[in-house]
Amino acid sequence: MSGQIVTRFAPSPTGFLHIGGARTALFNWLYARGRGGKFLLRIEDTDRARSTPKATEAILKGLDWLGLDHDGEVVSQFDRADRHAEVAHELLAKSAAYKCFSTQDEIEAFREKAREAGKSTLFQSPWRDADASTHPDAPYVIRLKTPQDGNTVIKDQVQGDVTIRNDQLDDMVLLRSDGTPVYMLAVVVDDHDMGVTHVIRGDDHLNNAARQMGIYTAMEWDVPVWAHIPLIHGPDGKKLSKRHGALGVEEYQVMGYPAAGMRNYLARLGWSHGDDEFFTDDQAKEWFDLTGIGKSPARLDFKKLENLTGQHIAAGDDAALLHELKSYLAAADKPALSDAQEDGMARAMYCLKERARTFPELLEKAEFVLASRPISQDEKAAKQLDTVSRGILQSLTPQLQNASWTRDELEAVTSRFAEEHGTKFGKLAGPMRAALAGRAVTPSVFDMMLVLGRDETIARLADASADEGS
Repeated sequence: MSGQIVTRFAPSPTGFLHIGGARTALFNWLYARGRGGKFLLRIEDTDRARSTPKATEAILKGLDWLGLDHDGEVVSQFDRADRHAEVAHELLAKSAAYKCFSTQDEIEAFREKAREAGKSTLFQSPWRDADASTHPDAPYVIRLKTPQDGNTVIKDQVQGDVTIRNDQLDDMVLLRSDGTPVYMLAVVVDDHDMGVTHVIRGDDHLNNAARQMGIYTAMEWDVPVWAHIPLIHGPDGKKLSKRHGALGVEEYQVMGYPAAGMRNYLARLGWSHGDDEFFTDDQAKEWFDLTGIGKSPARLDFKKLENLTGQHIAAGDDAALLHELKSYLAAADKPALSDAQEDGMARAMYCLKERARTFPELLEKAEFVLASRPISQDEKAAKQLDTVSRGILQSLTPQLQNASWTRDELEAVTSRFAEEHGTKFGKLAGPMRAALAGRAVTPSVFDMMLVLGRDETIARLADASADEGS
């Protein structure tokens, strides 16, 4: 086996990139990237009836959004059909496989007879040891000769040693009667030819590993390290389905979750490093190991997801957050930011990202910098602008106009004003929020003033302090 670690993600392009598939891709990416290895991408598009270019594009877009970059070109399994068939004929030549001329009717008759006798319905082909001279001039499949006694042991890094009796395995078909290879053969040949050293995939493939090992053994190829990871369940402990909410990765982007937060959450979904919950990509690459993957299915928890994504927004680089915010708006089919709005968001990001768990929440906090005069108040904010409040704002505005525009000076001016009027700053904050943002929940009043600047702040306060109906 090669000294360099090589992992792969091999989705079937029959739909969107499922959240479970995204986690599988992440685990493979982390394992390879953390060890200086390669992470490869193969599209398993042998099912021509269900595979579509649109689904392939959706998978690539999902991986791109998650930031899971792959090495080399994307491999199409369908394009390698000739190579798969070549290996089937090589196994035939080595007497590790055989031609089976049994028809579907004959196979079904065998199984029916076995059922009536209470025996195993695994098909036992009469052609397994037949002399070539007895072969008819008829269509045939090529089957692998599976050992009929003993055991196959899957040494799995997650599940432990899994033993399967060989008499429970059939002689699986490698090549159909039309000459096309089956998926089980294609997977093994592709993994071998691509130099894959570690196969990290869902535990729904665990039984496949026993059958695929027969091909590795017969071809005298190195068997990869197996790691079959439990599936993801919904919060109710049942298999993840549409009733639990979003299934496709692109849905999470449209809902406004940042990619770094999704990577963090998906890594923690079935894997752990002590009690660490929040971590960076670099930490995840350093820490991730197959021994940290649990054997039980992980449960999707949107509260934990939002908690982590909020932490990643708060810790994010301002410019990077703005860039991802723009991608979110495009993905969610929302209006793009104008140049002025983008400039305002860049100035305001430092005070927006705290306690925003998603990009929609961040945009809600950013309303003060996205809106333009005259600022319209929502219902809660409008209640803050009664006659008394308007009068207070009218008195405060000239004092702010003459202040130097620093946080310390603005805080000093408003505190002094509140003291002179026998009130507390908290009583001023509500009307000021309503005037500056039209909202009752906003960033700090002082942050808004600093982001908006002197002229815009004074103009908004003047608008709000004007007489009702004027």
